[in-house]
Amino acid sequence: MGLFILRRVWVMVLTALCLTFVVFFLTNLYPNLEKLAKTQGNMRMTDEEVARWLDNRGYGAPILSKYGQWLGVWPGWTHETERGVTGRCIDGLATPEQAAGAPRFCGVIQGDWGYSTVFRDEVSGIVGTRLGLTGKLMLWVLVLMVPAALAVGVLAGMREGSATDRTLSTFSIATTATPEYVSGVIFIAIFASSAVGLKWFKGTATSAMEDANFENFFLPVLTIALYGMGYIARMTRASMTEVMTAQYVRTARLKGVSFPNIVMKHALRNALIAPFTVIMLQFPWLLNGVVIVETLFNYKGFGWTLVQAAGNNDIELLLAVSVVSVIVVLVTQLISDIGYVYLNPRIRIS
Repeated sequence: MGLFILRRVWVMVLTALCLTFVVFFLTNLYPNLEKLAKTQGNMRMTDEEVARWLDNRGYGAPILSKYGQWLGVWPGWTHETERGVTGRCIDGLATPEQAAGAPRFCGVIQGDWGYSTVFRDEVSGIVGTRLGLTGKLMLWVLVLMVPAALAVGVLAGMREGSATDRTLSTFSIATTATPEYVSGVIFIAIFASSAVGLKWFKGTATSAMEDANFENFFLPVLTIALYGMGYIARMTRASMTEVMTAQYVRTARLKGVSFPNIVMKHALRNALIAPFTVIMLQFPWLLNGVVIVETLFNYKGFGWTLVQAAGNNDIELLLAVSVVSVIVVLVTQLISDIGYVYLNPRIRIS
């Protein structure tokens, strides 16, 4: 198991480097840099002024050099002016003596994620705050979604073809086929709008950022949970149906084992192998796929930050959000692989 984990971690590191380089290359294309220069400087800047602005801030260096500086494995750029020295690792203007004493390396590895041009703040602080808000949303979505989806899938798969199976399967398909922006608008119109009269909840979740409660947080949680629940329920139902027809389950029935014991002691663990992978895949989706819901309910979490960074060409923030997304995907895949080995003895023995 230890060698398996080390191999997976090594592959994860290489994958992270490749994906972050691709994102870095795309965000540092010249049209994006030109837009950044004109947004931060002057929209009437000439091509020569744009090139000078980019060179003075280190954007004119080769792509590999910039990637190494951003990563923290290549010395940061410096630029001397008549007023002083500026650089990636220098705060503001500095004298030559102060610049000589500044650190040479300052990148992601050193904990320096850059500065947001939109929010006018350190990227690390912004990402940490927004990630915490989305993490709170993800927690309550998982608390509601996973047990409900597993219960629906197990109940539907225990007796294939019954009325219960058809009803729960139809419900699962309906929840999956309804996009979040449709169900969210319907929930707001019915339960949060004064036009209908059922003002049970608040239409926005902005106040939930400071003080989350049932009134301001339940609708966004329900909207996301319903959409994701169908996938898990359908996979659990298919896996449970296959397990219930296995030979060892038939043998247990012939021995007189009660039906609840067959389900709980013999079928359930094997039936959860496939849904476990689907559940782990929900983490990357919840992190970035809640963009619509966070925008719809005005909940300024990680997905909302991604939209703001992409829409306003905030390169440093967009890179940080992308890196966190890549890390979450790779870590959840690692946990999924380890859990799959644990749940399936045949893989563990081999």
